[in-house]
Amino acid sequence: MSRTLKVVISILAILALGTGGWRIFRHESNLVPAIVTPNMNVHDEFSGDFSARFYRVVHRTIAADNSPRPKLIALTFDDGPYPIFTPLLLDELKSLHVPATFFLIGRDAQQWPEITQRIEADGNEIGDHTYSHPNLDQETPDEVRDEVLRGRDVLWSLAHDPAVRSLMRPPHGRYTMTTLRTVQSLGYHVVLWTDDSGDWRTLTPAHIESDLIRHASSPDIVLLHSGKLATIEALPEVVKRFQRAGYQFVTIGEMLKSATPAAINHPKKTMV
Repeated sequence: MSRTLKVVISILAILALGTGGWRIFRHESNLVPAIVTPNMNVHDEFSGDFSARFYRVVHRTIAADNSPRPKLIALTFDDGPYPIFTPLLLDELKSLHVPATFFLIGRDAQQWPEITQRIEADGNEIGDHTYSHPNLDQETPDEVRDEVLRGRDVLWSLAHDPAVRSLMRPPHGRYTMTTLRTVQSLGYHVVLWTDDSGDWRTLTPAHIESDLIRHASSPDIVLLHSGKLATIEALPEVVKRFQRAGYQFVTIGEMLKSATPAAINHPKKTMV
């Protein structure tokens, strides 16, 4: 479909939606997808161009109407592994019978190979968080490619989880459209999030729990960090609240098998 035709269809859709559609266009057209698939058109999903913004309004409105959005939640932990906090976190997840997805830094995994291997052995998923954790929005395509592939190779040498070769998260959530296209060309899903716990700041367990509950959606991809004691302390109550609300805890790979990218990228806000 040509871009001109997309614009025409989008304008007609906005007119059909009336003031509600115009409100979506003004305030919600720049929402960032939580999953960037290898074949996604990143211009349509991320550009501030008029045509791309109109496309997002229509696409998200249709997705909201037509995509079943199951109550799935994926806990994702960035960084590390760390020699004290990551084993404590693994102990807590195991006691709660909850799997998680760990986006590990290749250089740190090299330093703590036993912890990396335990993450996989405990039934968790491992994704690529680059080799040295740079700001990818400041890297050239060749540098981005090198960081992702070096991280992949290190993680694959330690833990043979297929997700190492298919799931990637940019450090600090920083990227450009060129970054995304480069990672797509390597066959990766770029995994962002729908729910930021804020635990990268200095927060209490109660604050982390409150943030997750307030921003809950279905499906829900939660951004957490491996090296935070408060995060570990918040987990029992968070898991209890979401399970009571009917959620199933899954890895990102499991979520992608049970929910469409449209459902993940246009989740429904829910009460927990």
